Amino acid sequence: MTNEVYQISWPTRDGDFSRNVLVRVYGEGVEVFFNRDDEIQTFECMSKHGQGPRLLGRFADGRVEEFIHARTLSAADLRDPEISAIIAAKLREFHNLDMPGPKNVVLWDRMRNWISEAKTLCSIKDTKEFGLDTLEEEISMLEKELSRDYQEIGFCHNDLQYGNIMMDEETRSITLIDYEYASYNPVAYDLANHFCEMVANYHCETPHILDYSNYPGLEERQRFVRIYLSSAGYQPSDADVDELVDKSEKYTLANHLFWGLWGIISGYVNKIDFDYVEYARQRFQQYWLRKPALLGSSGIYL
Repeated sequence: MTNEVYQISWPTRDGDFSRNVLVRVYGEGVEVFFNRDDEIQTFECMSKHGQGPRLLGRFADGRVEEFIHARTLSAADLRDPEISAIIAAKLREFHNLDMPGPKNVVLWDRMRNWISEAKTLCSIKDTKEFGLDTLEEEISMLEKELSRDYQEIGFCHNDLQYGNIMMDEETRSITLIDYEYASYNPVAYDLANHFCEMVANYHCETPHILDYSNYPGLEERQRFVRIYLSSAGYQPSDADVDELVDKSEKYTLANHLFWGLWGIISGYVNKIDFDYVEYARQRFQQYWLRKPALLGSSGIYL
């Protein structure tokens, strides 16, 4: 939903087998969401860490990458207990990466920048419908409330939907791909993002429609978090698990605003066939629906 991606194949000189590369053509207008030079630096660093495909070349509006011989996961795969456990362990490994640059939380300022961008693009009707004039206040409230307690900060993927996870069927190893939105953030936010992505199926007739009846239940989230924490080399207590599950659930509010703003802006700048605005509408509806239960009407923890 951001780039156009192609597999390019050609025969070798002896004709015995084919060479394959991946060519990524950057989507129109997406530079508003992230700095492309920073993303390339992240991509190269991830490759050096053995975490993703190698960068083979660049051109003005895209790049050439190593082609990974693995399958992209499906929406159903995220609910498979065995695959989910592998993802949880891999996500912990990802969060522990030591990446170059400042290790400051990016989430809040990124959303503030997106609000400014959305206001310059939106019609008066959309500005009013999505309450853009009040969102900065909401973001400041969330930042204050969610930052009260200790926050573990790690290098987060920030877009861990099933299409960004590849699995080698023989080794059962997982590779996380597409780092456009990756940055340092609270790890609870990245967990929240992954849980929210379980309601999406981007490969159906209505890819923009989110089915919140598919949101993972408490037991499923606890199992994921327990495996995530256990992969660091120690056995977490029930209290450790419950604390991180609770924090991640509150961070779903920030995640709804993040991707809601992304959807609004994308509706104006991206020509890919996807109903971005309807997607944004659903994310904002979930924010206002879930906020009283998670924070209370005044923004105080319940």
